[in-house]
Amino acid sequence: MGSLKLDHELENDSHMMVNPLDPEEFRRQGHMLIDFIADYYQNIESYKVLSQVEPGYLKKLLPESAPYYPESIETILQDVQKYIIPGITHWQSPNYFAYFPSSGSTAGFLGEILSTGFNVVGFNWMSSPAATELECIVMDWLGEMLMLPKSFLFKGNGGGVLQGTTCEAILCTLAAARDQMLNQCGSEKLEKLVVYGSDQTHSALQKAAQIAGIHTKNFRAIKTTKSNSFGLCPNSLRDAVHADVEAGLVPLFLCATVGTTSTNAIDPIGPLCEVAKDFNIWVHVDAAYAGSACICPEFRHFIDGIEGANSFTLNAHKWFLTTLDCCCLWVKDPSALIKSLSTNPEFLRNKATDSKLVVDYKDWQITLSRRFRAMKLWLVLRSYGVANLRNFLRSHVKMAKLFEELVRNDNRFEVMATRNFALVCFRVLAWPNNISAANHVEPVNELNKKLLESINESGNVYMSSTVVDGAYIIRCAIGATLTEERHVIRAWKVIQEHADALLSKN
Repeated sequence: MGSLKLDHELENDSHMMVNPLDPEEFRRQGHMLIDFIADYYQNIESYKVLSQVEPGYLKKLLPESAPYYPESIETILQDVQKYIIPGITHWQSPNYFAYFPSSGSTAGFLGEILSTGFNVVGFNWMSSPAATELECIVMDWLGEMLMLPKSFLFKGNGGGVLQGTTCEAILCTLAAARDQMLNQCGSEKLEKLVVYGSDQTHSALQKAAQIAGIHTKNFRAIKTTKSNSFGLCPNSLRDAVHADVEAGLVPLFLCATVGTTSTNAIDPIGPLCEVAKDFNIWVHVDAAYAGSACICPEFRHFIDGIEGANSFTLNAHKWFLTTLDCCCLWVKDPSALIKSLSTNPEFLRNKATDSKLVVDYKDWQITLSRRFRAMKLWLVLRSYGVANLRNFLRSHVKMAKLFEELVRNDNRFEVMATRNFALVCFRVLAWPNNISAANHVEPVNELNKKLLESINESGNVYMSSTVVDGAYIIRCAIGATLTEERHVIRAWKVIQEHADALLSKN
């Protein structure tokens, strides 16, 4: 038996837990935890942005098994500070410029606390009416802020749902498109279905296609060019679709992107939808990062033509002050999702569902169980309002313009892609401007890899990279909630210092 105790011994154990959810103890520990997190943010600039630990570090520091007796929250928080924080890459640091932001806010945190505190499992309307109805309301609110056509809103014939991530949203819409098409042309056509994107489309599309049973050879990543700012050319799409039709294949699904991950490229939605319409292709628009900015009138034109699409997503957990996870998906035809994703076992039957007067979100997603995500989005929308949310987004775009100007003013560097929002793509050159970097692709790529590694290892700032058209590019994505102009200027100085050290060796 080792150290394990028999049941009758446990009855007399003075360390037995009395009430796992005692309100007063929750209040005491909750206050401690809020203070701990507040202190973390107060001191966040003192931490190296990119964690500097080695793989397997934590296993060496923690016990091999769980404690037999309970430990105090004070002891646990001490260990969080001592062991966990060193292994965190600080996404909320004002010096975080990698990937895309995952912005947080007081309202987002408090909404998460409320959601977790209620801990409802809102799979259908009956399981928690407020969770469903609030979600319907906030999705229409946000849809109206984006000036989405009424056909995407509950006020029209469409509707919105909060998924976990864009990966889930693409899979759900792809499954709906697949089943809709197979109902028309027969299930034996599954092996002939074709999915389209560009060579800049997020890898989530390829993963979704694999899960949905689309044959690997029927996945099209259409090449983009720098002359089109790496956006998907409608003529290239039409050519690819024509070739597939002539080969006896069935065009199914197009994922167009507003703000690609690598460079923030913009696929022209309207013209692409015109092509898709000719071939009865489902169009999904992925605006995971950039979609939030489209609540600003000056950026709304980036989703012009959205009325021709079938579905649209943005991630509120990226650039909209709403903590992970919170992906907003709107569809014109909810019944397509429901037909593909619904199950109706007897144990979930109820009068509300049978009445057809309610939304059962379990039929709009992959999983049955779902969190009360609408709570945090509701708090963000109410706590900051449209005006402040717009100004928040504009402030980052303004800082990105500043960073871009700093890059352009140093002739050792070049901007590598059109800046549409708050992402600046750049690289350092090893030679003067009058010598073409195209003739020295590999040395320049290697130089920039070394530069980025040096910058990130310093812990002062954190940026990420991509490769586009064979060129290794450094990405500076400005969007952390705490980032101010001074952080951007400091980041540029860090880059220059490391470039100075690196170039002096060449």
